[in-house]
Amino acid sequence: MEFEHLLEVNEAAAPVLDRDMLWFGLLCRAEDARPFLPGLDSCRIIARTEGELVRELHFGAALIRDRVILGAPDWIRFESEASSAHAGGSLTISIEEQGSVLLLRFHYQTSLGDASREEAACADFVRSAYCQSDFDTLNVIRALVTAKPVH
Repeated sequence: MEFEHLLEVNEAAAPVLDRDMLWFGLLCRAEDARPFLPGLDSCRIIARTEGELVRELHFGAALIRDRVILGAPDWIRFESEASSAHAGGSLTISIEEQGSVLLLRFHYQTSLGDASREEAACADFVRSAYCQSDFDTLNVIRALVTAKPVH
């Protein structure tokens, strides 16, 4: 299944986020995904190179390994390895501008099919869950970049 959608960043939102704030928030998701992924117990970086991280994500007993590729400052890609606990796939989040409108594009590629009736129903459910998760991601970024330091 391949799926993408756009979120308008500053649609009726205060405070307004700029491109640098969005990029910072995406880097936060790369470094520690726990605030962005409910149910994630730990996020451990096991390798780091220029523009790339390899992480282990622990959801209870399930372990997912992924690679995060940083296309600074325009996009970030999360590539999950297939395993017995996870089908694998990728998510690319791009920062885009259309005139004065700032957008986040979420592009998913998964091994989930949508040819049969059952697969199509599952794909619809997954698309809906992805959209909600992406909306939540934007809200977490907004909270992170607008948080006031504690004195």
